[in-house]
Amino acid sequence: MDSQARPQLMDRADATLAERITRSAAARRGESVADITAWVQRRRREVDFTVRRIAFDELDGWSFSPETGNLVHSSGRFFTVQGLRVSTGEHPDRRSWHQPIIAQPEVGILGVLAREFDGVLHFLMQAKMEPGNPGLVQISPTVQATYSNYTKIHKGADVRYLEYFTDSSRGRVLSDVLQSEHGSWFRRKRNRNMVVEVTDPVPDHEDFRWLTLGQIHELLRHDNTVNFDARSALAGLYRGVGSRALHCDTELLSWLAARRSVTPITGVPVSLADIPGWTCDAYSIHRDDERYFRVMAVSVRAGNREVGAWTQPLLEPNDQGLIAFLTRTFDGVPHVLVSARAEAGFSDAEFGPTVQCVPRNHAHLPAGEQPPFLDLVRSAPPSRIRYSALHSEEGGRFLNAVSRYLVVEATQSEAPVQEPPGFRWVSHDQLAAFTRYSHYVSAQARTLLMCLNTLAA
Repeated sequence: MDSQARPQLMDRADATLAERITRSAAARRGESVADITAWVQRRRREVDFTVRRIAFDELDGWSFSPETGNLVHSSGRFFTVQGLRVSTGEHPDRRSWHQPIIAQPEVGILGVLAREFDGVLHFLMQAKMEPGNPGLVQISPTVQATYSNYTKIHKGADVRYLEYFTDSSRGRVLSDVLQSEHGSWFRRKRNRNMVVEVTDPVPDHEDFRWLTLGQIHELLRHDNTVNFDARSALAGLYRGVGSRALHCDTELLSWLAARRSVTPITGVPVSLADIPGWTCDAYSIHRDDERYFRVMAVSVRAGNREVGAWTQPLLEPNDQGLIAFLTRTFDGVPHVLVSARAEAGFSDAEFGPTVQCVPRNHAHLPAGEQPPFLDLVRSAPPSRIRYSALHSEEGGRFLNAVSRYLVVEATQSEAPVQEPPGFRWVSHDQLAAFTRYSHYVSAQARTLLMCLNTLAA
C-alpha cells in the first residue's frame, strides 16, 4: 500500500474532455425524465413487439449439429451455443465444471454519437427493442450491432447511423475500446465500445433522442430503463482527476497480474449434448438441480428492427442477481472494493464487483462457503445504501437477466483497509482510467462505474 501514490497525469485533451463531461453530467435541460420515459413507453405501444417461448424444433434456421451437438445457425454466423469444460486456478486447487456457453467470436459495435448543443455535450440514444429485456424497449446506444447484423447476413435493412462508427472522417473519437462481455455466459466475446463526436447535423428519427449525461444519470436511477450496452459504451467516457489513492496504478496492475497468474482460466469446447449434469428436453437445456441458468428459444416480432421477425436461442438465469460495490473514503478520496473476477469465458481475470452472484445459487451452502461480503450487502440498512436499482443485462442474448445493482458504504470493521485475498481498494478515478483499456474492468463493474457517476452527478 502506498498512501503517497503520485496522482495520475492527464493530458490537455483529456482534461478538456473531462470538463465537458462534467458539464454534461450536471445538465438537466430539455426533456424531463417523465418525458423521456413517456417516449419509450409510446414506442412500445406504437411498434409491434411480441416475444413468445417456443420449442427448439420450432427454431427457423437453427438446429443441433449432428457432429457436435451444439446449437448452430444455418449461415454459420451469428453465434453458437456450445458446451465448455472449464477450470480455473493451478493444480491441485483448481475449480472445474461443465456448462453451456455462447460462442460469438465476431466483434460488434456499441456506439454512441455525441454533439454539442448550446455548449453542452448531448448523446444520441435509441429506444431499442431487445427480446430479452424486461419491458422489451430500453434506452440504448445509437448503434448496437453485431458484425453479422451490420454486414446484413440476416438480409435485413441497414443499421441506422452505422457510418459514423465505421468511417473515421465522420467525426472525432472520444472513446474507443474493445471490452469483454458477461464472462459467465459468453466465451471470449468482445464489443467495440465507442463514443464519436460530430459537429454537423444528424438526421432525426422517431426512435432516437439527444440526451445529456445528466438526463442519462437520472434515468439510471429507474429500474430497467438504460440497457447494458448503453451503460458499457458510456462508461469509457469518464476521466479521472488525478486524486490520491491507497494503491498507485502500478501496484494495482501488479496485483491483478499476480491474480491472473495463479488463476489461469482454461475453457475446452465439448459437445453440448454430452455435458455432465445438464439435460436437454423439447424446450430447454438445464441443470438437473435447476441452478444457474437454462438455454431456451423464442420467436420474436419487432416492427422497427432491421429484420421484422426471427427466432433464436436465449440464456435465461434462474433468479435475480445481486451485484454490488462496497465503498469507503480514505483521506477524502472515495474508493470501491474490487475483486479479481475469473469467469468461464474470460481470457484472464478482470477487476469486478465486490459481490456478483445470484444468491439462490448459493442458498444450499453453509455460511462459511457463501460468496464473501454477500451477507453484508444483503443486510445493509437503507442508511448505508448509496445507490440501488434493477438493471437488465444484454437483452439480445439473455432473457430476463436482471440484477439489483448496489453501492453500499462499509465500515472499518466490515471492510478493513487491509483487504482480504482476491480484493483491492481502487479509487473511483482509477476505475474510470482502467475502463479506457481492454480487459481490465468487467461488464458488471462498468455498470457500477456508471452508478458511481450517477451518485456524483
